[in-house]
Amino acid sequence: MRFDELLAEAAAVPLEGWDFSWFDGRATEQRPSWHYADRVAERLTHATAAVDLQTGGGEVYAYAINKAPGKRRLVATEAWQPEVAARNLNAHVVKADDHLPFGDATFDLVVSRHPVSTPWTEIARVLRPGGIFLSQQIGDGSNRELSEAMLGPLPPPARKNPGPLAEAAGLELLDVRAERLRAEFFDIGAVAYFLRKVIWTVPGFTIEKYRDRLRAVHEEITVKGMFVSHATRVLIEARRWP
Repeated sequence: MRFDELLAEAAAVPLEGWDFSWFDGRATEQRPSWHYADRVAERLTHATAAVDLQTGGGEVYAYAINKAPGKRRLVATEAWQPEVAARNLNAHVVKADDHLPFGDATFDLVVSRHPVSTPWTEIARVLRPGGIFLSQQIGDGSNRELSEAMLGPLPPPARKNPGPLAEAAGLELLDVRAERLRAEFFDIGAVAYFLRKVIWTVPGFTIEKYRDRLRAVHEEITVKGMFVSHATRVLIEARRWP
């Protein structure tokens, strides 16, 4: 397909949910070694009440729930299109942002995959003493090569340390680790759709606004067969002080 046709195809793909199956055969990304969804499923086997914050389309939470059947209270929050998650989840979905509409010490497990922000104080408040917070987050400078392809050279990313924030909220950090993961894009349509969907990579991205930059990436893919970027993922596990 030609450049214009690939961009038109990318522009027509719906953005709802967090299902990346459209990228099959068009892009790949390494997965972290810690297998986040399986970890959530394992923690669910020990939980009586759990909430997934900023669940997106609910696909990852649904996988974990299905892998760990049992009777427990299951809740998810999502501020943008919670009805999408409600269709995918066997759980109560609440429209909420960082202010969590739950009572104190409601859950013994709080999880969150790729949250836009982490409301540490609220997480600690809704966790029961000894309860667990488990999260996979976007690390500093994630997909920097892709961001710079659109925006030009960027300053070094600010280093984020979750320790002080977690501890100030009353949480004990049990595990923090990061991995840099190779991502490969095989056509410019995959690049454009990714940038439409993962909005923090290039804030304010539109295909028309960045058409010239996209053409340069298209030409690189034509020569090299792919555009390579690197995602950063961080695993955080913490426990509320008893």
